[in-house]
Amino acid sequence: MTNLKSKSQNPKYLKWIGLLLVTMLVVVLVSRLPAIADTPRHYDELDFDPLPPIQLPDYTRYQLDNGMVVYLIEDHQLPLVSGTAIIRTGDRLEPAEKIGLATMAGVVMRTGGTTEHSGNELNVLLEEKAASVETSIDTSSGRASFSALSEDLDLVFDLFAEVIQKPAFAQAKLALAKQQLAGQIARRNDDPGDIASREFRKLIYGDTSPYARTIEYEHLDNISRNDLITFSQRYVYPENMILGIVGDFDSEKMRSLIEEKFGSWKSTSAPTQPKVPDASQAQLGGIFFVDQPQLTQSYIQMGHIGGKLNSPDYAALSVLNEVMNGFGGRLFNEVRSRQGLAYSVYGVWSVRYDYPGLFIAGGQTRSETTVPFIKSVLDEIQKLRTSPITSEELAKAKESVLNSFVFNFQKPEQTLSRLMRYEYYGYPEDFIFRYQKAVTATTIEDIQRVAEKYLKPDQIVTVVVGNASQIKPALTSLSEEVTVLDITIPEPQNS
Repeated sequence: MTNLKSKSQNPKYLKWIGLLLVTMLVVVLVSRLPAIADTPRHYDELDFDPLPPIQLPDYTRYQLDNGMVVYLIEDHQLPLVSGTAIIRTGDRLEPAEKIGLATMAGVVMRTGGTTEHSGNELNVLLEEKAASVETSIDTSSGRASFSALSEDLDLVFDLFAEVIQKPAFAQAKLALAKQQLAGQIARRNDDPGDIASREFRKLIYGDTSPYARTIEYEHLDNISRNDLITFSQRYVYPENMILGIVGDFDSEKMRSLIEEKFGSWKSTSAPTQPKVPDASQAQLGGIFFVDQPQLTQSYIQMGHIGGKLNSPDYAALSVLNEVMNGFGGRLFNEVRSRQGLAYSVYGVWSVRYDYPGLFIAGGQTRSETTVPFIKSVLDEIQKLRTSPITSEELAKAKESVLNSFVFNFQKPEQTLSRLMRYEYYGYPEDFIFRYQKAVTATTIEDIQRVAEKYLKPDQIVTVVVGNASQIKPALTSLSEEVTVLDITIPEPQNS
């Protein structure tokens, strides 16, 4: 006891005991603290594992005796089944005096019910099963789709087949569709961005082009129920349709169901192959203005006619897109970040499958910076045509294109949709992999070559929607001739 007591009173001994206790306390506290994160790094310094290669799921393609093409992909992750039928039609095929006919046919095919069930009865039957059947027609195709729980497939698929083959086009639902379109016409000048986009397309393709024409009240008066029936019979038939189904089903049973519902379907008229209208540029350059005195900023679209997806240079143009766009793109870095001239800015070579698309650049800027914005975008386009991009720009752009492309194939339904589109537009089955290889092989020289070949500053049409009194310098500083566009909506004839 004496020995222990003497030690406990020794200053040196007490000092070591104190240090030991402090050390133990620090160890305990540190062990209970959350892990301290690494010092944040710039996004350029982050490393990620390479994305996996695109792998197409197992699928079946076959054709019914009546000519209808079918794709099937089984996916048993969820008890769901969905399907889409692509129909060879489009509003580009409607008569010029009946603009809106295809749109209304696509809507009323579903809302107007069938010869066996009214539209309201379809709604009730589908809502009870938390299912859907929808139809629509856009510029270059028509679509009918369904989705259902796998346990309700027989009922929903029967209604889906019924809507396609036996539409009633009820007069009351046609009247409702006309009323809804009339409302859209009345509101079409509410959004300045929509005005710029609409008028730009009309200037590029021509205001009578099926790719740019505008529906008016008078067109609604020209469309009858019989027009919808005739349009549907002309284009909706088995040889003119591709059906794709994905989800929780057995392929053999599905083939039997498809045969039962579609196998005996025949065209009511002689099948005709729709002729795709071509497109060319109507206005070769020029400045066009829509005065909107209430605005404090300008909405700008500028560009010219573009190309098709099957261009041998499409891969290089995709990489060029990435060099121009995005947070690391030239337009963002120069026009928005360095010069501070834009709320948003973009430049896109936007292609279409079977007719020429558009090259569109533009954005939004303060009224007083409208002219500097336009000049700056034109300068960046010219630089791409005349000066090589850097190896760093090329590497980042290619990586971004390839990485984002992979995400188009995350789900079986995405892959199915792409396979169907490729067949619809006559593209090869391996187009996906050809495109990837072409992007990988793109060089700096390729970028400058396609920029010089496809970007045409002398043919750029510029549309500005803004406040004339606040745009200083005026647009006439860009061109002596500035054309003011009239966007007045013609009044209904029966008003």
